[in-house]
Amino acid sequence: MSLRSQEQLVVGVGVMFLLTVCITAFFFLPSGGADLYLHEENHVHVRDTFNREEVRRKEQRELLRKAEEANPMPIPKPEIGAADDAEGRRIFVKQMIKFAWDGYRKYAWGENELRPNSRTGHSSSIFGYGKTGATIIDAIDTLFIVGLKEEYKEARDWIEKFDFKESAKGDLSVFESNIRFTGGLLSAYALTGDKMFLNKAEEVATVFLPAFDTPNGIPYSLLDLQSKRGKTYSWSNGKAILSEYGSMQLELDYLSNLTGNPIFAQKCDKIRDVLTSMNKPEGLYPIYITLEETPRWGQHLFSMGAMADSFYEYLLKQWISTGKTDERTKREYEEAIFAMEKRMLFKSEPSNLWYFGKMNGNRVEHTFEHLACFSGGMVVLHAMNEKNKTIADHYLKLGKEIGHTCHESYARSTTGIGPESFQFTSSIEAKTERRQDSYYILRPEVVETWFYLWRATKDEKYRQWAWDHVQNLEKYCKGAAGYSGIRDVYSSEPEQDDVQQSFLFAELFKYLYLIFSDDDVIPLDQWVFNTEAHPFRIRH
Repeated sequence: MSLRSQEQLVVGVGVMFLLTVCITAFFFLPSGGADLYLHEENHVHVRDTFNREEVRRKEQRELLRKAEEANPMPIPKPEIGAADDAEGRRIFVKQMIKFAWDGYRKYAWGENELRPNSRTGHSSSIFGYGKTGATIIDAIDTLFIVGLKEEYKEARDWIEKFDFKESAKGDLSVFESNIRFTGGLLSAYALTGDKMFLNKAEEVATVFLPAFDTPNGIPYSLLDLQSKRGKTYSWSNGKAILSEYGSMQLELDYLSNLTGNPIFAQKCDKIRDVLTSMNKPEGLYPIYITLEETPRWGQHLFSMGAMADSFYEYLLKQWISTGKTDERTKREYEEAIFAMEKRMLFKSEPSNLWYFGKMNGNRVEHTFEHLACFSGGMVVLHAMNEKNKTIADHYLKLGKEIGHTCHESYARSTTGIGPESFQFTSSIEAKTERRQDSYYILRPEVVETWFYLWRATKDEKYRQWAWDHVQNLEKYCKGAAGYSGIRDVYSSEPEQDDVQQSFLFAELFKYLYLIFSDDDVIPLDQWVFNTEAHPFRIRH
């Protein structure tokens, strides 16, 4: 959108000032005589008018550069304006993407993420301690989809020169690298047909193969690419985590299908075989599993949220991605969701809000996580692909109820943004009184569910809820050069955490853009999203 009138005036004055400096420099810088100019930098004598003018133009450009460094022009910030229809709102989201990308490009290019207020690079422990350009790879398919052509090209050019193995340092998360790096590159290939992306995806996946060298084939959580040593998290007592080892198949099976190299699919098939063979307590999957030759479940902790979530998502999406031919994963998905509905689905009083609780053995914790809000979209996607109308109607209703509950967690906060997790007790519903749960780190799961609900129902309220979130992001999360998480959604002036997560581009921005787009932009009968919202083509 255009800058406001006052900002235009400021920019105009600034431009006039710079032009005045240049013109002054043109006439008054010493030239060393009418016909002779000695260019000290290159030690050449310039005797003709053309060369003399070229030297002066170079000096003018240098003056402009120095002036800009002394008084840098602000990165333009989009205004809410009169975006009162789907097209206007979609354009506004595109401007948000451009603003956030420009900040990253200017202050953290090649780093994993940006600190938008400090204007420096940022990297969380999941990326080790190297500079692996997580934001570039996570964002490139979104840049392509929304039509930011120049930004897409500069991202593509950076990726072409990027050597993941050389750049990565320390212990990297195998799961996060798979969904962000392998997934992002595969998506870029699927969208563009550019073979470079496929080659890079295979390179990344190949360097992580040593993580699967365990007694039972379930991968380590972390891998040092230099030493090729894998390990689990120190706090997991030597065990692997369901959401991590169980969320590899979509990317690696797709990679094998595209390249003809079976090794990647074989690694995931081994994981699936292990899980199929194991007894599930009351049909439920515990969060932890050992890496012994004969694996055992760890403590009987069950969740739809952290450390479990995307496992269920991938059972469903693997079936869809194979053109609905992988019947094993479909059957195991249905069995798992049925068991979770039976044991873990609750309705609050007095508002009748539906949510999946957490379980430790038989003890229930009536907490629903922001991460678990993805489940509404998952069951809606199930409904959209289910032939049995009774089953489809059931899961569409469940998806609507989950979408409503998660919206309530947003509506009941001061900022209109939902917390990391929220409780249902005798005194509160869809809120948290725990300070440690009241933060928001630009998570996409609530909007993700609204996106699927919009595609399935065309109920305008889902677009309105998404637009409300856009405005709240602008009000509370926009920083100096990008968007930041906030530390307390119940504060009227929340402190920002100064981190622009890479998944802001991959997930939140993409879902916001798509919810205001026509259905033929990434149609769900042709594409399936991985858990980082990178779209892959469905095999038919």
